Amino acid sequence: MKSVKILFLLLLAVNVAFAQEKAISLYPNGIPNSKVAPADYKESGTGWTVKVTQPIFTPYLPEPGKANGTAIIVIPGGAYIGIAAEHEGADVAKKFAEAGITAFLLKYRLPHQSIMENMSIGPIQDAQRVIQIIRERAAEWKLDVNKIGVIGFSAGGHLASTLGTHFTKAYISNPKNISLRPDFMALIYPVISMGEFTHGGSKQNLLGTNPPADLVEEFSNEKQVTTATPPTFMVHAQDDKAVPVQNSLLMYQELLRNNVKSEMHLYPSGSHGFGLNNKTTADQWFDRCLNWLASNGFSGKNRNGY
Repeated sequence: MKSVKILFLLLLAVNVAFAQEKAISLYPNGIPNSKVAPADYKESGTGWTVKVTQPIFTPYLPEPGKANGTAIIVIPGGAYIGIAAEHEGADVAKKFAEAGITAFLLKYRLPHQSIMENMSIGPIQDAQRVIQIIRERAAEWKLDVNKIGVIGFSAGGHLASTLGTHFTKAYISNPKNISLRPDFMALIYPVISMGEFTHGGSKQNLLGTNPPADLVEEFSNEKQVTTATPPTFMVHAQDDKAVPVQNSLLMYQELLRNNVKSEMHLYPSGSHGFGLNNKTTADQWFDRCLNWLASNGFSGKNRNGY
């Protein structure tokens, strides 16, 4: 009986560390760039979600008194064919909320010609829309509009880096001219390039078979870095066979060239898709990320008090 009570108290402590709110529709008045989905095209799955037609985002709020005004959009990966909604999504959002950072988990449309007029821009439309909504409703969530960032994993890292390098072009209606630029990016084993070192599945799922050169150029995000690109934190494993580490190296090189404040952590092993826990090392990249955010003035103080 005593052990049951202890377990209950532990679960209660976890539950009050953050509050998960109801999911919010990105487009309550109609989804842009969409077609009526075929009868057999229906969303399914939870931990691995496919065939998304109704994009939503879910707020994860820190417990009262712990929120620091910083927000982060969490974008799971899945090669643009599925969404790893748990270990690259909900688990990550909860960790940020527990650290005082308001997290918003994005479930974005997966590019497919049967549900989109232009499948290459569907995901970035959803990413821009969620940052637009967060800035519009920042006062409601008690957020600093200058401390709204994004974290993406694998293909979600490509989408996050697209958000951070294509913000001067609005892929959605933006009559109020709300800034679509994230204030910081965290890219975890990201797909960056559509060139030599790309992940073939992500490229084909987003751009189609044999895409034109200008489209490949547009979504090779290392080629879109400018001095206005947000400060960036990156993590990758050297032995990643799915998304070569060169993706992060190419991005870091261009960030350096453009004097963008950046930090990159490379692990000798860990492969791909490890989420929060690279089991080959005792090092926790999430702790390094929190310290980086603090060191750059985005949340709280770092371990040295700065």
